[in-house]
Amino acid sequence: MQTLFEAAGGMDGMRRLAAAWHRRVMDDEVVAHAFSHGFHPQHVERLAAYWAEALGGPKLYSSSYGDQTSVVRIHSGKGVHEEMDRRAIACFDQALADVALAENAALKQSLHDYFAWTTTTTISCYHHSADDVPDGLHIPRWSWNGLQS
Repeated sequence: MQTLFEAAGGMDGMRRLAAAWHRRVMDDEVVAHAFSHGFHPQHVERLAAYWAEALGGPKLYSSSYGDQTSVVRIHSGKGVHEEMDRRAIACFDQALADVALAENAALKQSLHDYFAWTTTTTISCYHHSADDVPDGLHIPRWSWNGLQS
């Protein structure tokens, strides 16, 4: 069976989706606040590598940039931000349409479910301090059937 990574167009699809999402969030006054301190100059490429790995593609993120612990720490210690999360998910859904990944209903739903899950659970579960994030976390893998164990 084809992975979500493959169905979304492989690495090129991940790059296009990451770029579209980044454009959308930078235009959103609430979500853009998360980037007000600046962001890595290769943010889009790194995000594409992370999504690729999470969606069944090659382990590009963990072999080049870090592990889940490093990703979660970047997003931790900023307090509860439910409105920002909700709007980031809406930006993701719009980005899916921007890059024509919303045309396949099953793919759109699986990608939406992944992004909503990771945004509201793994990425944002350490509201008080990045120091609370444990070492050794692995990037969760997501398939057509949801979280893989």
